[in-house]
Amino acid sequence: MSPTLHTDHERKQRSHEQAEEEQEVSRIQALLHDRRKLATAILVIVLGVVAIYVLFPQIVGLDGTLDKIGDAKWYWVVGAVAATVLGFGAYVMLFQGVVAGGRDVEGFRRLDMKASYQINMAGLAATRIFSAGGAGGIALTYWALRKAGMERRRSACRMVAFLALMYSVYLLALVIFGVLLRTGVLPGEAPVGGTIIPAVVAGAVILVLALVALIPGDVERRIRRVSDHPRAARIGAKLATGPATVATGVRTALAYVRHPRQGAVAILGAIGFWAAQITTLWASFEAFGGDVPFAVLVQGFFVGMAANLIPSPAGGVGSVDAGMIAAFALFGIPGEIVFPAVLTYRVIAFWLPIPPGIIAYFQLRHTVHGWENEGYTSESKVKAEAT
Repeated sequence: MSPTLHTDHERKQRSHEQAEEEQEVSRIQALLHDRRKLATAILVIVLGVVAIYVLFPQIVGLDGTLDKIGDAKWYWVVGAVAATVLGFGAYVMLFQGVVAGGRDVEGFRRLDMKASYQINMAGLAATRIFSAGGAGGIALTYWALRKAGMERRRSACRMVAFLALMYSVYLLALVIFGVLLRTGVLPGEAPVGGTIIPAVVAGAVILVLALVALIPGDVERRIRRVSDHPRAARIGAKLATGPATVATGVRTALAYVRHPRQGAVAILGAIGFWAAQITTLWASFEAFGGDVPFAVLVQGFFVGMAANLIPSPAGGVGSVDAGMIAAFALFGIPGEIVFPAVLTYRVIAFWLPIPPGIIAYFQLRHTVHGWENEGYTSESKVKAEAT
């Protein structure tokens, strides 16, 4: 292929990639501007909440559970809100430590604290509005990184490292607290379904991640080198791009763990985020007089959060609520305490960040527009100097 054709092909590919990225984010913008879609989304969410917190308690014989919300001790609720705010601060710390690190590299310079806040708060809102497993937030964050000037492969790699580091804390907690509860080292109910089974599943996922990290970063080049058929080599290399990127991201996350002094901000951010979430839940239980053992609180939280992987009309609405209620019921916590505590936790940790997240989304659009103007200005300056 001639250099000109190769350049044209790359240009078309970049344009196609940019169009895909814009399309991913346009769903969010379309929903925010389309009153009918927004009303439909709100209606689905409300119906889900009603089903979980009104109909389900009646079915299981816990009528009047919602009436206890007014009995919550206000100072514990304030403490839960404060813990949530600190948690999102830790989330931004993790982002700064992993994704926005390395200011000397093109594409990182723009990712200051202000941009990091906007990206993460907007991403959290998108996660709550769209799909399961945080796909909406991932799409928006990736789009923002690309707009900041970070190349495609590096953006994906840093996001994988971000997610790997954050969810490693999640997986390790399931293993550690599941085993310690089941063996009686820590006090509390220890059902097999809430301790050993989640611990085994989490351990298996950790093992898979460790094996993925063994995939060489240059696997595409190796495939091309060993294949005798150019077309098959291209297809094989293209298919290997995803696993290679994931492997590089996992190794990046492991590098932060192996060198904690360099990755202190990222590690503290990951631990701090989950610790703040659990503190919010603990304060929510205390608001209603629920004295839940610490290990049960942690294990029940992480087991219940696994329901976020279940497809939901809006990022876990209903599924996580039900999953968390079921998890604590499995650990023997009375339903009259679990229902109001989980409802309070979800209102604070899930719903409260949505309004500032939507505001952050529009702020991010303005920030991205400024980046684009900056790029156009630099490009015009280069052309002027060349002439």
